[in-house]
This record gives sequence, C-alpha cells and structure tokens, in this order.
Amino acid sequence: MTDFKFNENDFNKAYDDEMKKVNEQLEKEIVFAMIGDVNAGKSSTLNRLIGEEVASVGAEPGETVIVKKYPYKDKIIFADTPGLDDINHKNSEETLKFYKEADVILFFLNAAGTVFSEGEKKHFDNIRKVNKNIIFVLNKIDAAEDIPNLVKYVQDKTNYDFKVTPISSRTGQNVDMLRNAILDILKEKNKDILFARQIKEKSSTANKWILAAASSAAAVGAVPLPGSDIIPLTSIQVGLMVKLATLYEKPLSKDRAKELAIATFAGNIGKSLFRQAVKFIPGAGSAAGAGIAGSMTLGLGYAIKYAYENDIELNAEILKTLSKSFMKDKVES
Repeated sequence: MTDFKFNENDFNKAYDDEMKKVNEQLEKEIVFAMIGDVNAGKSSTLNRLIGEEVASVGAEPGETVIVKKYPYKDKIIFADTPGLDDINHKNSEETLKFYKEADVILFFLNAAGTVFSEGEKKHFDNIRKVNKNIIFVLNKIDAAEDIPNLVKYVQDKTNYDFKVTPISSRTGQNVDMLRNAILDILKEKNKDILFARQIKEKSSTANKWILAAASSAAAVGAVPLPGSDIIPLTSIQVGLMVKLATLYEKPLSKDRAKELAIATFAGNIGKSLFRQAVKFIPGAGSAAGAGIAGSMTLGLGYAIKYAYENDIELNAEILKTLSKSFMKDKVES
C-alpha cells in the first residue's frame, strides 16, 4: 500500500466546479412570499430571521391590499401578500401569479389565536395548487399551550406534506429551525448559499453544512474500494471549504485552498491513516474508514469555521493544529 498523493487535477476540477456553482448562486434572486394575519408576527419573524430590521413591525389592519415588497441587499425580496379573497379580482390574479413564482412561501399561523381557520385553509388550498414550497410558521408559541397538538392539527389538515415550524418571534425560540427549513427548500433551487450569506446568524448554518459534509465523507469512506474515495472526498472537502469561505465572506484563492487541501489529505490526518485503518483493523474496515473520513472532514470544517469566526488567518499549520484539536475532541466525546 502506498501513501496517498495529492492529485492536482482532481483538486483543480473540484475547486473550479464549486466556485462556478457559488458564483452562479450569487447572481440569482430569492423571493419569499409571506401570508398571514397582521397579528401573526410576520415582520418580527422576518427581522429575527435576518438578524436586523428589514420590515417595520406593527402594520395596521387592512394596510396590505396588494403585494408589498421588502428588498434586502438587492438579491433577496420578502413580500407581504394579502389573502386572495381580500382584494379585487385583478389584484387577486396578480397575487396568485406572484405565489407561483415565489421561491419559498411562509404561511403564518397564530398559535395564540384560531389556528388554521377556514379562511386560512381556503387560502392555503388555492396557493398549494400553484406552489408547494410552503412552510407553515406557527408563531407566538410563547403565548400558547399544547404546542405539539397544534402542530399535529396543522399536519393532519395538510396530510403531513408540509413542514410546520413552531416559533416565537418575540423570544427567538426555534428560529434556527425555521431558517434550516428555508435552507432545505433553497438548496433544491441552488440558492441556499445566497440566503445563508446574507443573514447575520451564520454559525448554525455552518454547523449544518459541516455535519452534512462529514456525513457524506463517512459514506464515501465506508466503501473500501481502492482509490474509489479519492475524487469524491476531494470534491466534498473542497466544496465545504468554498461554501464556508463564501458564507463568512472570506476570500479563498485557489492557491490557499490547495494548501489547505494538501494539509488535510497528506498530513497525519490524511489518506495514509485512512487506508491503514481500513486494512489493519480486523472486522472494522468500513466502520474505520467511515469514521476517519468523516472525522477528517469534521475537523477540517470546524477548524475553518473557528478561524473565520475569530479572524484568524488560515494557513496549513494553523489548519492542522485546529483540525487535530477538533478531531481529538470528537474521539474523546
């Protein structure tokens, strides 16, 4: 068995592909449609999601009669939308067209009021015909009781086809859950990085990406086919590096990314350790490979995240030190 040799061609392709994906995302636009009573806390939820005031809180009843847009940093548009039978026929058609084109529809329900009333159900039935990217935002859970049953009630009424996120826009409870639900939909549209980059709270999104990459790496590592994991692992880890750099708005040149990739693969947390574990641990080949590939990616991701959040200039030596520290914590935990 020979030690792993860094493959520059694999790296270059992975880096160029990931940068192309990211740059394409950053040129796109995201449109959110928000529907719900004026007392459902749409504006306060929006401000919690982003981390700063985007929409004024406390709209007056009847204020929204057509689509009211709140552009955020040019690329993201939040739109407060009326009920389809609250406006004249012409505006109703325009609003339905807007729902059809929206990337995500946030359907607000007031946990402290009448949850999923007949009127709300009617609006929902009309909207779901043109767009199924709907997330129910069950707000004001801090002022309500028996939240699990309220969630179940909405799920029962919608055949469990849509995510229901119970939150409190007043306290911030479960806002991360809502943010993750939004990211899941936007990922399918290749717009998740664009959204994540614009919001103030980045740590939970970074954790989500790191864990997903580690899981993918572990799956690759669990297949003990000679050489089969080299290209997939390169793609997974380079992709994670590029996404984290974009999220934290830290420039990552190809040369620096290559330096970090070589440190990850060719260092003592790298490929030779992976191969030796797979070959020499009796009866544990796949598990060992999965564990080491996953831990290696986890260490890489958390090291980069820590450096970015603490304004540490990343280089190979710092990455190796931080990676080993995070891997050691994982092994001992």
